[in-house]
Amino acid sequence: MTLHNTIKKDRQIWKFCFYGFFKNLKFFEPYLLVYMLTMGLNLFQIGILYAIREAITYVFEVPSGIIADHYGKKKELLMCFAFYIVSFLFFFVGSGFGIMTIGMIFYGLGEAFRSGTHKAIILGYLEHKGWYEHKAFVYGRTRSFSLLGSSISAFVSIVLVFNLPALKWLFIVCIIPYLVDFLLIASYPAYLDEKQDTDKTMKAFIQASIEQLKEIKKNLVLRKILLSSAAYDGAFKAIKDYIQPIMSLMLIGASTRLFMDFSDDQKLKIYLGLLYGVFYIFSSLASRNVHKITHKYQSMPIFYRSFDAMALLILLLSFTVSSNYMWLSIFIFFMIYIMKDTRRPVFVDVCSDYMSKNQRATVLSVESQIRALLLIIFAPILGYIADAFSISTMFLGVGISLIVLNRFLKVTDKQS
Repeated sequence: MTLHNTIKKDRQIWKFCFYGFFKNLKFFEPYLLVYMLTMGLNLFQIGILYAIREAITYVFEVPSGIIADHYGKKKELLMCFAFYIVSFLFFFVGSGFGIMTIGMIFYGLGEAFRSGTHKAIILGYLEHKGWYEHKAFVYGRTRSFSLLGSSISAFVSIVLVFNLPALKWLFIVCIIPYLVDFLLIASYPAYLDEKQDTDKTMKAFIQASIEQLKEIKKNLVLRKILLSSAAYDGAFKAIKDYIQPIMSLMLIGASTRLFMDFSDDQKLKIYLGLLYGVFYIFSSLASRNVHKITHKYQSMPIFYRSFDAMALLILLLSFTVSSNYMWLSIFIFFMIYIMKDTRRPVFVDVCSDYMSKNQRATVLSVESQIRALLLIIFAPILGYIADAFSISTMFLGVGISLIVLNRFLKVTDKQS
């Protein structure tokens, strides 16, 4: 389409794409759980750390969205990257549970101040340009660059782990792309700040915020959409790093001829980097092309059915892990990654039809807050189950829970 070609060439759209690219250069990601295990932490303690991160996100999520809507989205994004950089410094010096906790607190602040805000900026820009109806295409494209960044990050991380003194140095390297993103956001045009009514009294500000949340609460369809997205992404976020111990188990019993001159620890780092890299390449392609599906089919049925599809894949994952079909388990992880990054643009497309302009950052922050609350509750529980029973048992519980939950989240024609 001619307009799509115009959108692709737009300078600000390119900035949005590069924002996602640099944000996802998290070179530590393929090794985070392994890194914490080498520090002597068990899966339950790691679950507690994840819960602490999400608790901070939960507490600050809605206030951050309201602040972005009223005082400026650019300013909030600049603050979030400052929080991320501080967290990386604590992860670097971390030598135990205490220091890692402080790092997770700052990381949670970064997540709270970022989530929803940049999406709201993109939607505001599209409305300004008269391109709002192409939001699925634009968001899919910008997300594809984010996933491309994740893929490149994973491949580069292999080189880094073999040339840095220790895994903790990956956090220092991550500061560089985050500084680039800080400068990139600062270059966004001033009108994208979209701040409102900054001369309000604090009492009026709080009252307006409560009214905004009440309006969201009254909307049954929007509530179901937000809960569905939060549960889906929360489940993915809770289980995604368990591929790392699965890879460790696989290498213990493997007699592979690949990388024969390397130790098991070195092979683990290579395999994890390669796996994450391949995962994100295909996720990027899926995200970039999902608009073709939403153009041909209605977004709401795709949104609902993809939930059940992931639940069934997690149940299958439980079977393959318990049966030691490790390569099949990795393939299922691959499918889950693809589906997650395909569904996110569909969520933005569905959700944006049920919220007003001045609610965007707040609504998207509410979704992130619900996801954070679910992770606060379930991350330690899943870690405990994985420690006390098995990872496959944990997957079984997640899969069954998601299938049951989705029975209550379907949006009927009457409701919509």
